[in-house]
Amino acid sequence: MNAPAPLPPAAPATPAAQAAAVAAPRCQNCGTAVPQRYCGRCGQRLEPPVHSLVHFAQVAAEDLTHADSRLWRTLAALMFRPGYLTAEFLAGRRGRYLPPVRLYLVLSVAFFVFAAATQPKLALLQVDTQNRTAQPVSIEGSEAAAPAGESVQQRQDRLCKDANYDGPWARQLQPAFAQACRNTVADGGRELQAAFLHNLPRAMFLFLPLLAAVMMLLYWWPRHYYVEHLLLLVHNHANIFLVTMLVWALARLLPRIGGMLEFAACVYFAWYIFRSMRVAYGQGRALSFAKCAALGFAYLLFGALMLALTSVYSALML
Repeated sequence: MNAPAPLPPAAPATPAAQAAAVAAPRCQNCGTAVPQRYCGRCGQRLEPPVHSLVHFAQVAAEDLTHADSRLWRTLAALMFRPGYLTAEFLAGRRGRYLPPVRLYLVLSVAFFVFAAATQPKLALLQVDTQNRTAQPVSIEGSEAAAPAGESVQQRQDRLCKDANYDGPWARQLQPAFAQACRNTVADGGRELQAAFLHNLPRAMFLFLPLLAAVMMLLYWWPRHYYVEHLLLLVHNHANIFLVTMLVWALARLLPRIGGMLEFAACVYFAWYIFRSMRVAYGQGRALSFAKCAALGFAYLLFGALMLALTSVYSALML
């Protein structure tokens, strides 16, 4: 058997090509010659060094307002095309959009910061240890019902005298429950509310994987990877964070229609989740609706449990 003929040697670069390579600017990230606007090795855009505040503002404004910006393309698809970002990511078309985890983290942080700043009267969860239920309670209501001239010590004694825990490990946990009640009453629940909002994003990192496991059961055939369900939930919750912030902002500007905006948002979320499941999994309307309803039931059940456990944990850690 004859050996394959050797490849001919590469033609040497012409003097013009060598001169162009030398004259081309260098990427400040990897040092590669960049004849165009983007580096062919690392992908960084060729930009002159930022030496002034005006130049920095110009670069930032261009990144935000450019028609091909990944930010605006991602946000538009996130709001108006349910399931599209998930389908694009799974199909391998990822360069045009922001990474899903980064998108979720940015919107999650923005949502909880916005909630803490604009929703000071968010209800807390008061856990009824006798009935194992969680009920929303307004701290202002408790303070308004307090007798005039009542000291902090007296208020703690009055409100915490029935704070008994008789569940598992009652002997070990009862002192912690009693102290948590006294700490909460001492400042009218403000520290508890801050701790609750601080711990809730962490709880979401456990909540989403749990919902993804529920979706594994709903979509047991044909088989889908666990990460596919998790990715869809990440995109859907990023949408919920974004739209909720927009609704809250509009409600503050137009308080007369705040209730209508919230109702419209609830209808939009129901449609969005249903539509995203149809797009991502390609099943019919009836089957997608049944699975969406089952997911909604699991969402309410596990969501209430997550909020209750987060409120208890926040109180115990005060």
